[in-house]
Amino acid sequence: MAPPAEISIPTTSLCTPPDGSKPYTLYNITLRLPLRSFVVQKRYNDFVALNHSLASLVGSPPPEPLPTKSWFKSTVSSPELTEQRRITLERYLRAVAESPDRRWRDTPAWRSFLNLPGGAGASVSGVSVEGRIPAIGLRDANVAAASDPGTWLDLHREMKGSLHDARVALGRRDSAMENGARVEAGSQAKRALIKAGNLLASLTDGLRILKDGGRLGEGELRRRRDLIASARQERDGLDKLSASLAASGAVAGGGRQGLASASERGALLGNGNGNGNGDGPRLAPRAGGRVLGAPLPETERTRELDNEGVLVLQRDVMREQDQDVEALTKIVRRQREMGMAIYDEVNRQIDMLDRLDQDTDVVGKKLDVAKDRARRLG
Repeated sequence: MAPPAEISIPTTSLCTPPDGSKPYTLYNITLRLPLRSFVVQKRYNDFVALNHSLASLVGSPPPEPLPTKSWFKSTVSSPELTEQRRITLERYLRAVAESPDRRWRDTPAWRSFLNLPGGAGASVSGVSVEGRIPAIGLRDANVAAASDPGTWLDLHREMKGSLHDARVALGRRDSAMENGARVEAGSQAKRALIKAGNLLASLTDGLRILKDGGRLGEGELRRRRDLIASARQERDGLDKLSASLAASGAVAGGGRQGLASASERGALLGNGNGNGNGDGPRLAPRAGGRVLGAPLPETERTRELDNEGVLVLQRDVMREQDQDVEALTKIVRRQREMGMAIYDEVNRQIDMLDRLDQDTDVVGKKLDVAKDRARRLG
């Protein structure tokens, strides 16, 4: 059986609706599971609806009563009431999550409220455990997640994943031969970069909140600042690469990138008008033989050809070389993407092993305490 989720409400957020209606308070519910932590934002009215659903589905109220609604004060204007309600709501959730009686937390209403797997629905202000931490546009939820030391790291991991997705999409765009594939890959890279930028802003705000609250030491704060600076530099580089690729694609007019144009090839072959079709003045043959830009020895392939045939042969050879270079470039890019994917997966596995090692240490200490108590009882 999986261990129960650790639930807390460390912070609250003030939400002002864009339609100009009255502001309200959001309670940032932090859930910590063995391999993931995430944040769900709920209003007091959501707690009232949950309490009513739990009581009606189980047939009895939850073990901890829900705090009553205040008719004379508002949490928006009263920090004392906000803090008091935050504490009582956290106690309410923990009572349901840690109660020996599982009837309330086994209901669909409870799982849907916390966006746990198997819930009947998902709230727009949070994400499921099987998905990611808050996505694009959920600014308040992102900042709430970054305000907790544990979920800050999960949010940073999600941001690094977005940068990796952008890098892979840019690689596909650079190697694509069709214009539609290039446009689609460029759009994917842009969406990933926008998401990474939003997460970076939330991480920066969350780190400022953690510093003001004194929840992290100076060394850890410095380390996380370095992580943000490195990620921001990486994102700026990918953004510039995306813009440069878009500009080069526009100049090329949708043709293959990195290949010489017909006029450039014509100039390289020595055509006077540079159109590459042999209409310009040609190099005149000498008495001792013909000239191909410079005196070159004849080969078995050129000996029986006139000047026009040699020019066509040269174009065919260059075309074959271009195709070989393109095929080699695709192989190199594919190998690079595979290497980066392996690197990211190894980092994820190392992180999971570190967490497992920490959990093993905690369990070992608990076992030592239990053995000591057993010896005393014996």
